[in-house]
Amino acid sequence: MNRSYFVRRWGVALGLGLVFTGALCAQQQDPKQFQPAVGQSGKDVVWVPTPQVLVEKMLDMAKVTPQDFVIDLGSGDGRTVITAAKRGAQAMGIEYNPDMVELSKRNAAEAGVSAKATFVQADLYESEFSKATVITMFLLPEINLKLRPKLLDMKPGTRIVSNSFTMEEWSADQTVTVDQDCTSWCTAYLWIIPAKVDGIWKLPQGELTIKQEFQMISGTLVSGNGKTAISGKLTGNQIQFTAGQTEYSGRVNGSSIAGTMKSAAGSTAWSATRSK
Repeated sequence: MNRSYFVRRWGVALGLGLVFTGALCAQQQDPKQFQPAVGQSGKDVVWVPTPQVLVEKMLDMAKVTPQDFVIDLGSGDGRTVITAAKRGAQAMGIEYNPDMVELSKRNAAEAGVSAKATFVQADLYESEFSKATVITMFLLPEINLKLRPKLLDMKPGTRIVSNSFTMEEWSADQTVTVDQDCTSWCTAYLWIIPAKVDGIWKLPQGELTIKQEFQMISGTLVSGNGKTAISGKLTGNQIQFTAGQTEYSGRVNGSSIAGTMKSAAGSTAWSATRSK
């Protein structure tokens, strides 16, 4: 064999070996990336991931569109935020564990949605999320209750979806259990933030007194026909109630309500203005 040929081949092999060894050493020197473990402790909860099939169902229940801003409270590995971003929504996760935040950012980058999926390390109780149109969460009941007053102060029509845990006496507007491809943590609850209507409202020819318990309303309507009990419900800014044989529907806009009332005599417009 030609000696110069042997030297050249040996030099190439040596060079490749050094490159390979250098890459291997660099890889060995990289810190091991964080990997979450089901049941690992957090600030107030342990981490248990929401099944992907339920993530999809929760976003379906909230009717998430590209026009929404979704915030996931306690976002874990980022799967809910990433799934919402894949639907075109702007989405943000609030997570206390900084390792989970970094993991979520990597997962979002791998999914190609970093522009729409962001994550912040923060305490839920001290976080600002009033601009969200959809809130998702998988938290314990006592945490839901601590957050409930803040949620109820959000803009009417905001959708709140929870995996498995309720808001106690605040009944859900919708409950769905997924049977297929889900073995645990398979129930989701939806609430729609109601407008605040508790109080006395003046009508052109009467007075409407409303007692509000979350989205459910009761009270009395005083008009030319006397005093009639009412019962009904709010869905965001939309109000519906019955007074005797008359059905009232309308839209709440701050201190005013306008809509339609239907009775055996037909349909007519009605309006009311808050007096106190």
